[in-house]
Amino acid sequence: MWVVYAFGSALFAGVTAILAKCGIRKTDSTVATAVRTVVVVIFSWIMVLIVGSGNQVGNLSFHTLLFLVLSGIATGLSWLCYFKALQNGDINKVVPIDKTSTVLTMLLAAVFLGERLTVIKGISILLIGAGTLLMVQKKKQEKAVRGKAWFLYAVGSAVFASITAILGKVGITGVESNLGTAIRTIVVLIMAWIMVFVTKKQDELKQMDGKELLFICLSGVATGASWLCYYRALQEGEAGIVVPVDKLSIVVTVIFAWIVFKEKLNKRSFTGLILIVAGTMLLLI
Repeated sequence: MWVVYAFGSALFAGVTAILAKCGIRKTDSTVATAVRTVVVVIFSWIMVLIVGSGNQVGNLSFHTLLFLVLSGIATGLSWLCYFKALQNGDINKVVPIDKTSTVLTMLLAAVFLGERLTVIKGISILLIGAGTLLMVQKKKQEKAVRGKAWFLYAVGSAVFASITAILGKVGITGVESNLGTAIRTIVVLIMAWIMVFVTKKQDELKQMDGKELLFICLSGVATGASWLCYYRALQEGEAGIVVPVDKLSIVVTVIFAWIVFKEKLNKRSFTGLILIVAGTMLLLI
């Protein structure tokens, strides 16, 4: 069943990117991240109440709580980087870079979690890496999109996302997955709002467009659903496989980016997408 949850995580994550992009056309990405995190927190704790795992809070060990908090911090940093990159860059370039966290996660899982790095995983890493390079390759006639800062933010998003997966895998052991997700989301919420006040962007909350606010909230709901599926899968399956399957959200994102934003893939980028999908599916063998 964990494979089903992993695919569910991919579906909702793909929808999240599109909804978020719709919500940050004018709204500052840091403010948007803070607002959507409120929605995710509410969503997460509702699920805790539904499954009745709230009474386990007092029984959590220091070790489990520590890694959940560290995972939440890494997630917060990844989100801030991701939505900053998404606001300034082409969604069909930002998302593939973010998905390189798959490769780093498999390597870190082998080192820190003892998950075996097989020949198949090695081939998968090469395919995903090559596919990502093809997808972020610019067309000759394409102009740079608001400088190169978006690229650095996208890379930062990938690095922190991979660290999140490893810390989350350790922290989710011995705790009901919905409760673990809810606890770490509180950490993300605190981080996001600290960033809003540190950057002195709280006044922008009053200026948010109603339509963009709706999309931001919907992206929060999609994120909450993705997280619940993701950590349920991570609790029962291997991090080195759960994470790559989750990254198939890139297919959903590309499809909706074409429908909503008219962002089309050239032959090079399409080839890259095929390689990423092939590398991911290879892990399920």
